[in-house]
Amino acid sequence: MTQYTPDTPAALGYYFPAEWAKHSATWLSWPHKEASWPGKLDSIFSIYSHFVKEVAAGEQVCINVGDAAMQAQALSYLHEQEVDVNKVSFFLHPTNDAWCRDHGPAFLINPKADIKKMVVDWGYNAWGNKYPPYDLDDVIPTLIAKNYQIPVYHPGIVMEGGSVDFNGQGTLLTTTACLLNPNRNPHLNQAQIEQYLHDFYGVQQILWLGEGIIGDDTDGHIDDITRFVNSDTVVTVVETNKSDENYQILQDNLKELSKMRLLNGKQLNIVELPLPTPVIYEDQILPASYANFYISNAAVVMPTFRDKNDQVALEILSKCFPDRKVIGLDSTDIIWGLGSFHCLSQQEPAV
Repeated sequence: MTQYTPDTPAALGYYFPAEWAKHSATWLSWPHKEASWPGKLDSIFSIYSHFVKEVAAGEQVCINVGDAAMQAQALSYLHEQEVDVNKVSFFLHPTNDAWCRDHGPAFLINPKADIKKMVVDWGYNAWGNKYPPYDLDDVIPTLIAKNYQIPVYHPGIVMEGGSVDFNGQGTLLTTTACLLNPNRNPHLNQAQIEQYLHDFYGVQQILWLGEGIIGDDTDGHIDDITRFVNSDTVVTVVETNKSDENYQILQDNLKELSKMRLLNGKQLNIVELPLPTPVIYEDQILPASYANFYISNAAVVMPTFRDKNDQVALEILSKCFPDRKVIGLDSTDIIWGLGSFHCLSQQEPAV
């Protein structure tokens, strides 16, 4: 059995549920940073609002905004997309950027406890201090916990939500490229980082892949390459063009996945997902990946890229999620920010 450090969330019976477990809400931070979408910021609001509409069909959507003017702008775009604004709540929580998967709260639950939900506020340094300032983003989880008047834990190390994926049965999937990068926690080795994952996510098993896809400025987030779709099945992106830089990286990950065993000894079911034709803008290869889908109560929202593989990927994911509709939303402009729908959102589990 995993040995948890005393008085940590895991030792108290708390854990991070799988994304397909029922949500009480989805958290977002309204986009406003021109430098994240240089020359394209205005073009993303309609599709972003469409994303809100699809999620709000099945749960509350909580949006962090900087001030009343930003809230008014958001409402204007949401009304344009005919979003049910009764399902949208705004919180005056100023942010530096929009990537709520990474700066938002990690909600843990314990259905048997008196206090059934709590927040882990990991440190956040904008993917290795690449995009300062990030002081406002770094405090978002604590602001949300205070708003809910629930406990908040501060592990004191850097960790991003997009770098980890969960099967809800004690297993966490991540990459060495990100979590062992010296720009995050240079004072910690792999075993020490694993202990933090056990203690503050309530998991018993860590599975490690290697590198992420080309163009990913997060140093290899798992949510661009391999995702759990149920407790023993993953989808993982592959590149069929052998001359593409992603080809060998993803073949190596595929090989590692085939060796992995879950806590019950079972081998992973592996479903291969194509990549779109490389998306290049202003001579930059963008991290376009169908794996950056978001699982909401009502639907699975998958990014599309005006590519021949869009429909192929939608059909593959539809078979993986028989209980939800899978919706493709055009992410061609959003991906210029180097992330998509999963990077932009963070679920709050129901309990």
